[in-house]
Amino acid sequence: MSLSRLSVTGVRNLQPVTLTPSPRINILHGDNGSGKTSLLEAVHLLGLARSFRSLRLTPVIAYEQPSCTVFGEVQLAGGQRCALGVARDRSGEMRIRIDGQNARSAAELADLLPLQLINPDSFRLLEGAPKLRRQFLDWGVFHVEQRFLGAWQRLQQALRQRNSWLRRGTLDDASQVAWSRELALASEEIDGYRRNYIQTFKPVFERTLSALLELDGLQLSYYRGWDKERSLEEVLSASLERDRALGHTQAGPQRADLRLRIGGHSAAEVLSRGQQKLVVCALRIAQGHLVSEAKRGQCIYLVDDLPSELDEQHRQALCGLLEQLDCQVFITCVDSTVLQAGWHVETPVSMFHVEHGRVTQTTAPPE
Repeated sequence: MSLSRLSVTGVRNLQPVTLTPSPRINILHGDNGSGKTSLLEAVHLLGLARSFRSLRLTPVIAYEQPSCTVFGEVQLAGGQRCALGVARDRSGEMRIRIDGQNARSAAELADLLPLQLINPDSFRLLEGAPKLRRQFLDWGVFHVEQRFLGAWQRLQQALRQRNSWLRRGTLDDASQVAWSRELALASEEIDGYRRNYIQTFKPVFERTLSALLELDGLQLSYYRGWDKERSLEEVLSASLERDRALGHTQAGPQRADLRLRIGGHSAAEVLSRGQQKLVVCALRIAQGHLVSEAKRGQCIYLVDDLPSELDEQHRQALCGLLEQLDCQVFITCVDSTVLQAGWHVETPVSMFHVEHGRVTQTTAPPE
């Protein structure tokens, strides 16, 4: 799948713009602060109805504008076309339209327009809290396992009910047992989906990383969030008094983590910044491979400031892997010449110059 048309109004410093991107490689070049990242942010809004740069909506909407709107036409894997639209206003109201009909949730967007983001904050996938790695893991499981979303929603409801009871003691004994049982059942189901996904994901990740970087001893493992030798029901029962004292459930899939270690140490503590970037890229490209296989289509990759932290050899290796994915890619850089070489002649490449919020298509790199 790919965006065949993109229209953006009211996003940060961008002037209203309509683009016809290449179905493969799109290079957005221009000075710092020109609006390149804002254009990636607009695509992200279209796919997830939220920004990757700010938790608050206000900075995303252009100065003195009441709202921002992003519209896109998506070419689906089977040849069909789909129209997507997202509008957000300063009051927080969100409107999502899919083929002219109101959508119920952003999950419908994510299913139609799977996005992978690689940007300077991607280091947090290694350095940051387990929540970020759970989100990464669950994004992949969501796209390859149709039953995951329902199980995840059941888990969230059961957790809310149990945590409310732990804090306030408002559930009778029968309700407490029922919600703990529901929590355990949903948790076991989610854990099964995650384990199956990791089993398939791990060899793809290892192959992808080997194409980018010679790195001996890197181990990827999955921690499910509770003792692997006991059922969650047993763990919840044993930790009840501690959970009550803390006011929330300590064990369960909401505590799961992906662990990347080298020689017993966290990979983030051992690797250089450039190596970390390549490991994160390998994680996200491997995930894209699995999603493409499951959905008979491709992710769209948003790569912000690709050249940073990488020498020419590793830039070329990364570009080669993105090209092999046979998917649509939007890449930002300051100097377009560093990314012009190395693409195959048959690969469609479009160049867009961004200056003071204005986007202009420029000459494609020479064959």
